[in-house]
Order: sequence, then C-alpha cells, then structure tokens
Amino acid sequence: MDPEPIGYVYVRVADEVEREIRSGRLPYGARLPNERDMGAQYGVAPGTVRRAVQELRDRGLVVTLPNKGTFVVAEPPSAG
Repeated sequence: MDPEPIGYVYVRVADEVEREIRSGRLPYGARLPNERDMGAQYGVAPGTVRRAVQELRDRGLVVTLPNKGTFVVAEPPSAG
C-alpha cells in the first residue's frame, strides 16, 4: 500500500482494492480474502478492513453475502 501522510487508512485500503478491481487483478465474481487475511496483506487491523469493505460496498464494487463472503460485482472497464 502506498504511504500517504494524511487520510483515513480504511479509505487507502479501499482505494488499493478498487485499483486491483479496475486493473482486473480482482475480476468480476472474485471472492475477497477474509478480514484477518486482508489485514495481514495490507498491514492493518481487521476493523480497518471491515471499514474498507463497507466503503467498497458503498462504492458499488463489492457485495457481501452472509456466511458466503464478499465478492466483486463491478467489472473492469473494457479495452477499446
């Protein structure tokens, strides 16, 4: 994750995940890792990941299905 001196950490995590979605590294239908694994991946607490996932839901990029997980629902822009 890119270091930024000012701003909420959960927004930076959400921005990074959005970049992964937009680039196609996280394709449509991909399941996001659980909070603990994402926290380890981004070097943040599980509560921060929870806020970041809520931000991604608010942006319309993911949907969370109870007892199933969080999945990418936004398709990356098509080339051309």
